[in-house]
Amino acid sequence: MGKMREYDIAFVGLRPGIHEFEYEVKDKFFENFTKPDFHDCIAKVKVQLDKSASLMLLKFDIDGTVEANCDRCGNPLKLNLWDEFNLVVKAVDNADEMNNSEDDPDIYYISRTETHLHLAEWIYEFVLLSVPNQRTCGEDEKGNSLCNKKVLKMLEQMEKRTLENNHPLQKELEQFKKNKN
Repeated sequence: MGKMREYDIAFVGLRPGIHEFEYEVKDKFFENFTKPDFHDCIAKVKVQLDKSASLMLLKFDIDGTVEANCDRCGNPLKLNLWDEFNLVVKAVDNADEMNNSEDDPDIYYISRTETHLHLAEWIYEFVLLSVPNQRTCGEDEKGNSLCNKKVLKMLEQMEKRTLENNHPLQKELEQFKKNKN
C-alpha cells in the first residue's frame, strides 16, 4: 500500500489541538481494495483530528456521490453520500493485543512508537458505509415507481407464474407462514 501515503498523517509533529485534513476519493482509490459495487465515486472526506498527549479523536465527514444500479430494475442511479464517523485512537505499548481484545469498533490502538496514522483503510470503510443500503429509483410526486416499467412488468409476470405453478418453494413458504402465526 505504498501508493496510499497521501492518506497518512504524520501526527508526531503536530501540536496538541484540532487539525483538519481533506481528501478527495475517486474510483482510482478503490483499486487498492476490494472492488465496490458502485462506480464514478466523487467523495470529499474531511478529517478533523483532535490531538492530546495519549489519544487522538478523529471525526470523518463523508460527502459526495456514487453511481450504482437500482436493486429492483437495474437502472443506473446517482446516489448521494453523507455520513459522519468518530474514531478514538490511543497510543499504547501492546497495540496488536489491545486491538484484538477491543469490542468497540470506534476505538483503535497504535503503538507508542508509531509516527503516522494510516487513514486509507478507514476512509475506504467509511465511504462504503456511507452508500445507501437500499438503492431504488424512488417514486414520483404521485407515488408511482420511477423504475423501468418493462422490468417491473417482467417481475410481476414471473411472480404470477411462480404462484400459478405452485412452485415447491412457494408451498414451503406458505407452510412457514402458517406455522409462524
